[in-house]
Amino acid sequence: MILPGCCGIFCSMSQIFHNVKLGLDEDLEEKLAWLVPNYSTYHILRQSVDARRRHEPHLVYSIEVFSQGEIPPENSFTLDKVSYHGPPVLIIGSGPCGLFTGLRLLERGIPCEIFERGSDCVTRLKAINKFWRYGEMDERNNVCFGEGGAGLYSDGKLITRIKSPYIPYVMQRLVDFGAPQEILYLANPHVGSDRIRRLIPHLRNRLLQLGGKIHFETRVTDLLIEGKQINGLKTDRGDIFHSPHVVLATGHSAEDIFHHLAQKQVAMEGKAFAVGLRIEHPQHWIDQSQYRQYAGHPKLGAANYRLAAHNRESDTGVYSFCMCPGGYVLSSGTEADGLVCNGMSNYKRNSPYANAAIVVTVDHNQSFGQENTFAGLSWRRQIEQKAFLAVQRVGGTRELPVQRVTDFLERRQGEALPGSCPSGTVALRLDQVLPASIFDSICWGIAEFNRSLKGFASEQAQFYGVETRTSCPLRVVRDEKTLQSVSHQGLYPAGEGAGYAGGITSAACDGVKVAEALAKSLASQTLEVR
Repeated sequence: MILPGCCGIFCSMSQIFHNVKLGLDEDLEEKLAWLVPNYSTYHILRQSVDARRRHEPHLVYSIEVFSQGEIPPENSFTLDKVSYHGPPVLIIGSGPCGLFTGLRLLERGIPCEIFERGSDCVTRLKAINKFWRYGEMDERNNVCFGEGGAGLYSDGKLITRIKSPYIPYVMQRLVDFGAPQEILYLANPHVGSDRIRRLIPHLRNRLLQLGGKIHFETRVTDLLIEGKQINGLKTDRGDIFHSPHVVLATGHSAEDIFHHLAQKQVAMEGKAFAVGLRIEHPQHWIDQSQYRQYAGHPKLGAANYRLAAHNRESDTGVYSFCMCPGGYVLSSGTEADGLVCNGMSNYKRNSPYANAAIVVTVDHNQSFGQENTFAGLSWRRQIEQKAFLAVQRVGGTRELPVQRVTDFLERRQGEALPGSCPSGTVALRLDQVLPASIFDSICWGIAEFNRSLKGFASEQAQFYGVETRTSCPLRVVRDEKTLQSVSHQGLYPAGEGAGYAGGITSAACDGVKVAEALAKSLASQTLEVR
């Protein structure tokens, strides 16, 4: 049989077993010895936890088992080189999308240069810690901008709902650069913010070894366009770089780029997004709610949850997003006069708190109309500024605003609970900060969630504000086949900021997808020249 990853080389026969159930105190290798006596080795394809209430929690595996004398195939991705000798592809942004676009292009033999307004991840971390400790915002280096993008401080979760052929490639490359091997098979793969930060420099070094260039602390100020053809870019250093291929991988918070695109008449449209708050519970309560008397078992780790409900009356969805077991709530704005929160956790997920965004869907066209592309951006900005001013009015500085969930539901002022935020917190009326429609939807959603997860809306639960950067409220429209802008040849909108991804894995996969589209285009151009 030919196995995935074998690159067409014949591999010996193996057996694949699905739905192999293993009790918490059972041994996997003993189970395999019963299934395949005298097996030589095995390869875990998938591992998940089944904690449904009708039975005790157990692990569920899909496993490939090899008999004596069989050699497991290696996960290798050998890529054909493209014969291209033109100017480098220019990539704006060094988040997961930009970095993986660059990596894939360079592995294809296509030169590229990456432009990042912020610093390398080590320098960036110093600026972020300064902001959390003293409230001094660096608008180039923060939780959204700088090497690694927003993915550097988003828990390192690699969960994705997309069905992309590039997921195995992305996961393997992350392992190559230092991610734990288990991300290749876990149902809910997770690297951790602490390990992501150590991984990124290895990815960068690989880019440089392959001949790529990265321009840190270099903000792109102008796209050079001749007619409807991209011809390069200009930076705030005054440097001009010419190329007929520019990849736009700026992330969801680069509003200056979006306004510049509008000036250049690049096709954009409003898209649905979500806003809300972040909820925090004691992690031990989440563990007990999900695992019952088995909470704390070393094979289970920190429990998580995923909740969603749809209000038919208002045709609005409310759902949990970016759930961080054993995590922290972070102040993650990008402007000095706005407040945004996000969540993260380290690899061990050993914080005593768990958090998740509770957000409400916003249909852009229904809420703002089709013509006002920037209305969603402006609206979320108003919410962030309102939260900032509310904190200032009660004597706060860098702190995040909080409100107990029970106080929020009753529209009353209360005291803040202890929490995980490194910037500190200040108690205020978040019910007065949010638009009325969002407040009503969250109240409805919490009531629904409390039915399925009893105690979700308890005195132990606390809201943080505001969660507004779940995704970008607009999309830079691209052709479905060429992946180029429908209005400008040579411009490749990519990743979360362009409206085509929603997390580390999907953004990285979209970057690879764009790189492959470029490789295909450049290969065909080479053939035409011949």
